[in-house]
Amino acid sequence: MDTQNPSAPPRARSAPADNPSRTRRHGGGITHDNTRHTTRFVVIGNHLVQHKELSLLAIGLGCHLQSLPTGAGADIKSLAARFPEGPTRIAAALRELEAHGYLRRERHRTESGRIVTRTVSCNQPNASRRREPADTGCPPAKRTPPPQRRTVQKALPAVPQPGSTAPALLQTAMDLLATLRRHDARLLLSATDTAHLVPGVAAWLERDVAPSAVRHALTTGLPDEPLHRPAALLAHRLADRLPPPPPFRTPSAAVPPPRHPLRNCEGCDRGFRAPGSETHCRDCRTAVVSPP
Repeated sequence: MDTQNPSAPPRARSAPADNPSRTRRHGGGITHDNTRHTTRFVVIGNHLVQHKELSLLAIGLGCHLQSLPTGAGADIKSLAARFPEGPTRIAAALRELEAHGYLRRERHRTESGRIVTRTVSCNQPNASRRREPADTGCPPAKRTPPPQRRTVQKALPAVPQPGSTAPALLQTAMDLLATLRRHDARLLLSATDTAHLVPGVAAWLERDVAPSAVRHALTTGLPDEPLHRPAALLAHRLADRLPPPPPFRTPSAAVPPPRHPLRNCEGCDRGFRAPGSETHCRDCRTAVVSPP
């Protein structure tokens, strides 16, 4: 009867699940036949697809959510209609993704007042997630801040242009705009806004409108809510409420002074011009009034 060797294992041992490299050393395991994607692909982090705490269903569902375009249905009902798994399993997988920071649900109020729930898929769990993802041995992905959107401010409405650019007229218009904040603190204008509005105010002053009347037209009846851009409101009022030009007045013709005939002074015999009633020149008349 043969004697069994107690030092020999009864059967071959499989590679531990947490050490896949052992299988690779023996020639087994997976290999890859990869072709570079140029269209219709999405980048998925290894921290998700190799997660050690998420279920396979949650990992697959997380990859599917990250591949969806913005606005696609991601609620339980839509997902259950797309996949053979039922609503119960899909709801459990969504809870797993939410617990590990790959999913966020937000409630928003629409313009009609209805409350809707939006599902936000996160390709990188943020710092406020409740649980840190397990270490998969992959180097952490570099998180770059999102690009800052440049807010392009809409140009101010056009204002009327005066026919004259006299410095005194423009200075009066600028002084008027600078004092508007005394009537309403919301009408504090920047130098750029003031330079845009000055011609419009000058056009009003040029039409024989008193500065007090211009100020009244710009500051009366303002809305109660905050003025996010007061210069735009003032520009609109200057153009929309521009009064008509003053009535045309024919300039009166200048009457030349009368030209009196030349005569000789009876006192000094010097020639001078004066009405017929005058007999002495100005010097002689002064000497008669104030004798020495």
